[in-house]
Amino acid sequence: MPLLHTAKTWARIAKVFLWLTLLTVSGCVAEADNTDVSAHDKKADAFGMDAPFLNLSAVPAKDLNDSIPFRHFIAHNKTMTCTADEHARPFNNQIRGVNLGGWMGLEPWITPSLFYQFLNQGENTTAFDMYSFCEVLGPEEANRQLRRHWETWVTEDIIKQLAESGAVNSLRLPVGDFMYRPYGPYHGCVDGSLDYVDNLLDWAYSHGLSVLIDIHTAKDSQNGFDNSGKTMGFRWTSNLNSEFSGLTTFEHWPIRSAAWVGDFDPQTASYSSINYANIQHSLKVVLDVVTRYAEHPAVLGLEPLNEPWQYTPIDTLKRFYWEGYLIVKLKAPFWKYVMHDGFRFGPDFWGGFMEGCPERALDTHIYQAWRDPDSRIGFFTDACQQKSNIATMERAFGPVIVGEWSLATDNCAMWLNGFNDNLPGFPRLPCKFTPCAEPYMGPGQPGTPVDPSKPIQGPYGSGLSGPVFGLCPGSRDWRKETSDNPLTGQDWIRAPPNIPKVLDDTDNVMQRLAMKKIDAFSGIGHGFYFWNFRTDLYEPQWSYMAALERGWIPRGNLAGNEKILNACLREDKGAFRCILKRGQIDRAIRSAMDYILNAENRADTPEGKAALSKTGKDLEEAAKPILSDYFEQHRLEGATCDFGGIAMLVEENRTISDDDSFGFSDDEYFLQYESGGPPLWLLITGGTVVALLGGCLGFVMAMRFNPRFNDRIRHTSLFKPITSSKSMVIRSSLNLPSMYYEDLNDIDTDEHKSTPNF
Repeated sequence: MPLLHTAKTWARIAKVFLWLTLLTVSGCVAEADNTDVSAHDKKADAFGMDAPFLNLSAVPAKDLNDSIPFRHFIAHNKTMTCTADEHARPFNNQIRGVNLGGWMGLEPWITPSLFYQFLNQGENTTAFDMYSFCEVLGPEEANRQLRRHWETWVTEDIIKQLAESGAVNSLRLPVGDFMYRPYGPYHGCVDGSLDYVDNLLDWAYSHGLSVLIDIHTAKDSQNGFDNSGKTMGFRWTSNLNSEFSGLTTFEHWPIRSAAWVGDFDPQTASYSSINYANIQHSLKVVLDVVTRYAEHPAVLGLEPLNEPWQYTPIDTLKRFYWEGYLIVKLKAPFWKYVMHDGFRFGPDFWGGFMEGCPERALDTHIYQAWRDPDSRIGFFTDACQQKSNIATMERAFGPVIVGEWSLATDNCAMWLNGFNDNLPGFPRLPCKFTPCAEPYMGPGQPGTPVDPSKPIQGPYGSGLSGPVFGLCPGSRDWRKETSDNPLTGQDWIRAPPNIPKVLDDTDNVMQRLAMKKIDAFSGIGHGFYFWNFRTDLYEPQWSYMAALERGWIPRGNLAGNEKILNACLREDKGAFRCILKRGQIDRAIRSAMDYILNAENRADTPEGKAALSKTGKDLEEAAKPILSDYFEQHRLEGATCDFGGIAMLVEENRTISDDDSFGFSDDEYFLQYESGGPPLWLLITGGTVVALLGGCLGFVMAMRFNPRFNDRIRHTSLFKPITSSKSMVIRSSLNLPSMYYEDLNDIDTDEHKSTPNF
């Protein structure tokens, strides 16, 4: 069928489709909120997985018109692709942005001053997230505290500071779905929140910043995290600890779940049913957002869902993204449409999805805070290696944005893994404790200031994190490496978390890491948003504004900064190679070799079996080329030099032996090695000899040219064996008088001693 050419016909089609969409979303599915999951499952079974969420009460997708004309392109519903893109608004500008997290959706670790009031509370009086904050306090008190929070956490002066830094051109604004369609305890609790969002958009526009609206929460939680609005997979366990009187405990991480998309079966790590009512609720929120802000000049676009967890059925997630895209493009044809990767950042999942569709991008979140402790070289290399992953996705999908990242290299930020909780096994190293900050909203906030007379208080989760005698845990310092091998990071791992100023190297490490990350995230992809713009506690690793003040992130136009452009130069050129650490046990080495040989289909070859059968030094020698070659061949694909902690990176063309020495520069650590140099024992022996000779020469010179020194030495019993020597060479060298004079002097002394006193 030939394309229609007249503007009138195009307008008619658009109006009809918009009418159908609005009717479907606002009318036909209005009853969906009150329909149970099983009813939706039956309908889904009837229509199959291709059933569109916007049209569940009508006909399946296969019967819909496949070619849907939009203003600048044609959408194909069956394949979820587009054609005839006129490229009306190319994605040519790099994003240099920050997140305004913790404002419209509460996260205890970002604004702990709001959650101190729940310390030492019971099962019905403790809040862990936005949902329980409204539930426990009730709509009136919660709204009172929230309005004070909204007034002070993000202000026009802060937006102005970010804009004037010259390093920020965009803001990512996390909002709650409950702000647009309240449910449960949110009724009355979030009244007035949209007025603050309206103000923020006006501030951003007046200061030349764009805003990406990010729907950060979903009904029944899309990931189980507190950042989704509701911590899912939770139970109180106080009754199981009755032997400890008054101990209130709970469990979350071992049983975490997410019910936005349906009923999750932890045994199979899959969904037994799909909750189409929740999905439709989210799509209606998308419609509400785009309807409210379509004409606002500050809005860059929309992200329909933040961080759906990795178990979300990929086909269901893609269909949700597709239908959200159609809603956005009907009302705001020039908005960018950004989709989170669902923690599955790979071409196998997203390659070809929505191919040909304009103004869409993929969001991925890249953190190092949950990595095992490593050397600075390890963190630097990992940051630069993200270039390869981003480049791969840019080729397979299209524009990629790193929607969240930070400078944290540990898991120490208080409540990072939940209020009074922690992931099992975290943090990996002891954390630094500093005085808890005064409340950012001013005096009078319930629960503040933190009581300095109390140790860590309940309720207690599966891990510990919280104030201790008025001190709050925070990120560790980086120390200057002084050990035999600074590349391993052992000095930092063994060091106390709070480093004396003379040994503190945090500023240097963070500055290098920031530049490498900015280079990696923006040098290949379409930019980034740092998480977060600020934090209640002093955490520069998580606060963009504090990092700017410390000089970790430079001010001004980041795109033209030479240090950033060249930050990953050594890593890009493969200036490091992967070597086996000394002293590793056979089991760990064999495990790494087995992983590599299986990945290369060589484990069952005679050579592979022979290598795995070795022990001791022979096993180490066999492992060295296997580790090194694998890293070199696959590093551009994202391979790391870790292999369970048995390997490390060293500079190319360098070797490590027991005789190596190390130096430090203000830029990075480097290895100083001279092939064929003298062994360490010879250097020590030679130094000792030189010191002795120097001392002897100085003694001789003093004896010859300093009469007072000479006289004192001659009359000191300690040096009597030397000064009484009859050797003319010694006496002449030390400027000693002749033996005849010494004999007379002794006789005279004896006579005086024998003469009686009258």
